[in-house]
Amino acid sequence: MKKILLVDDDLKNSMLLKRFIEAEGYDLTYAPNGKIGLELYRGVCPDLILLDINMPEMNGFEMAQTIRATDRHVIIFFLTDRTDKVDRLYGFKLKGNDYIPKPFYPEELIAKINERFESDISAQDVEYQLGVTLFRPNLASLTYNGETHTLSVRQTEILALLAQNLGKVVDRDTILNTVWGDSSYANSLALNVQITYIRKLLTDPAITIISLKKKGYVLTVNQI
Repeated sequence: MKKILLVDDDLKNSMLLKRFIEAEGYDLTYAPNGKIGLELYRGVCPDLILLDINMPEMNGFEMAQTIRATDRHVIIFFLTDRTDKVDRLYGFKLKGNDYIPKPFYPEELIAKINERFESDISAQDVEYQLGVTLFRPNLASLTYNGETHTLSVRQTEILALLAQNLGKVVDRDTILNTVWGDSSYANSLALNVQITYIRKLLTDPAITIISLKKKGYVLTVNQI
């Protein structure tokens, strides 16, 4: 059973959301603030964290930053009424996997949770041989010439989409909707940044990510 940690100081709505999520068969633990949430995270070892931002003791950004210092794999969804571009970009900078504005329908959140877990299952044990570079999405790693680089969660998801469609154009909107959940301007800027990071990590000279203006990206492997 997948374990979810809900951290939010809105007790009434959290209890309602808890019932919805548990009805889907998930094991949910609740914390009223970031400080308690961090303690429970260490004991529960959740698969996914639903994290409010504005909370007493320790806010959601602080909790996420602490977790990401040692754990790159736990899924983090920010649930918040802070929808400014600066906040959204900061949430993704902290390696949040999604940024869901309040208010939202519980059914919408559950659909995102289900989709995320199903995506993780389908990605397990898949490997991509890109020329002489081995890309392992489940380990978030790239190995070339005996050297291994580690990818972030979002970088892994983006490169997996490109690898699945090797030599084909992958639309920007497809990447944005799959990885971030929507194709907003803020997410589009974040995609540009992540593509730059991925290119730097792909040290194999045979591998290229081609940008097609207003269309998308193509991952190619050339014979050297």
